[in-house]
Amino acid sequence: MKRRIYGIETEYGLLIKEEDFKYGPIDVAVRVKNHIFDKKQGVLDLHYRANDEPPGNGGFLVNGGRVYLDMGHLEYASPECSNLTDLVTFDRAGDMVVQEALEDLGWGDQVAFIKNNVDLETNATFGCHENYLVSRAFQFDNRENLRLLASFLVTRQIYAGAGRTGACNPQPFRDWDDIHQAKKDTEEVHFQLSQRADHIPNEFYRWVQYNRAIVNTRDEPLSDPSKYRRIHLLVGDSNMSEFATALKMGTTSLMMELIELGVANPDWILADSVAAMRSISRDQEFKWHIQMRDGNQSTALELQWEMLKTAKEYLAGANADADWVIEAWESVLTDLPKGPEHLIGRVDWAAKYWLLTEFMEAENLGWKDPWVKSLDLEYHNLNRNVGLYWGLEETGDANRKTTDAAIEHAKHNPPRGTRADGRGELVKRLVESQTGYLIDWIGFRLNKEEPFLMLDPFVSYKKDIRAYLERMDLQQPFDRDSFFR
Repeated sequence: MKRRIYGIETEYGLLIKEEDFKYGPIDVAVRVKNHIFDKKQGVLDLHYRANDEPPGNGGFLVNGGRVYLDMGHLEYASPECSNLTDLVTFDRAGDMVVQEALEDLGWGDQVAFIKNNVDLETNATFGCHENYLVSRAFQFDNRENLRLLASFLVTRQIYAGAGRTGACNPQPFRDWDDIHQAKKDTEEVHFQLSQRADHIPNEFYRWVQYNRAIVNTRDEPLSDPSKYRRIHLLVGDSNMSEFATALKMGTTSLMMELIELGVANPDWILADSVAAMRSISRDQEFKWHIQMRDGNQSTALELQWEMLKTAKEYLAGANADADWVIEAWESVLTDLPKGPEHLIGRVDWAAKYWLLTEFMEAENLGWKDPWVKSLDLEYHNLNRNVGLYWGLEETGDANRKTTDAAIEHAKHNPPRGTRADGRGELVKRLVESQTGYLIDWIGFRLNKEEPFLMLDPFVSYKKDIRAYLERMDLQQPFDRDSFFR
């Protein structure tokens, strides 16, 4: 398994539970964001990052990650991580930073941050974006490679999906559909594997906001473009389970390596990956039938087994992460046919399905009952006192990949082994300074000094940044007109 840089961006849902609460969702998100930076957990941007990201819209944290507002949602981007344990740890650290700010403001009982991907009332969707650094030599412009990756992403939802009640038929379903054509979803769907499946109309597409795709082809490396490419995926769900997060990211990385090695089998390509994603997610019997491009019939489970066998043949023993992923992957594929109750704590959709069906049986309720929909959301509540997922951790039923102590440390310290380490050092110094600054993922600039570039994500830059800062007067007052002249 090659060295990778991983990252996760999480857009949080926000639920106001009191009808007469004094603030609306966007106002709450703004105040939570501001409170994080008022607590000196990071520094707000002093400059425009884009037309919709003015100064103060967000900023970098002392752990090397970012908190910001994106189209009304509070979003956390993890720092660059070089292994799966760090990735899970810093993903969870972001959840805790956001939730603790909410509680500091005294709104823990009235407002909830929901780590999911769909508003069950309006069916609006928001994302969980996965980032993987690959070599510039990765043949990402090869359509066969993209179709292979799409086939994997479509079928991995059988263990990576977060689950949801109900369904949505967005307009248009595909980007070439007639937007004026009336469509009615007559299929009865009580429960789905994936929260994003109904909202992905394309197999490949570059722009992310209005034509979501299974494989996003945008080329924005956020590193040396001659050496690296960043694969930016928005097809997946936000996971509560640490095991599911690590397995999702780990298996995807292994699949990319199989493609890079040229050993991914073209027979894995689906006839219609968009339709397959939707049908797999909606299959009420969990059979997950698929049609291959060559006309053969298979199932998502069988295809995932084929991919796993190839990964074992070529990647077993490469390093500890690869071996953990292969073992975890095999354990889940083995247990999937046994039923959701055998996957509790490892697969989010299965844990949610089991919890909801047990509750419905006990209370004699149906899938359309508002109480069931409410519990669907509560599975993702970041508040440990009420969120359903946290009960699995308390009982020991959740498979952990990190620890509470590590998460606490990751709220205030960056991961080692990537440039996030140096960025975290910079932000910690800037929190107590008055100097002007401009920070981005690939570097920074202080006052009128030349930019300090950090183009290699595998390099810490920490010692160089410390030496650089020692030469600076960090108490020189910030002069906006001079800084941006």
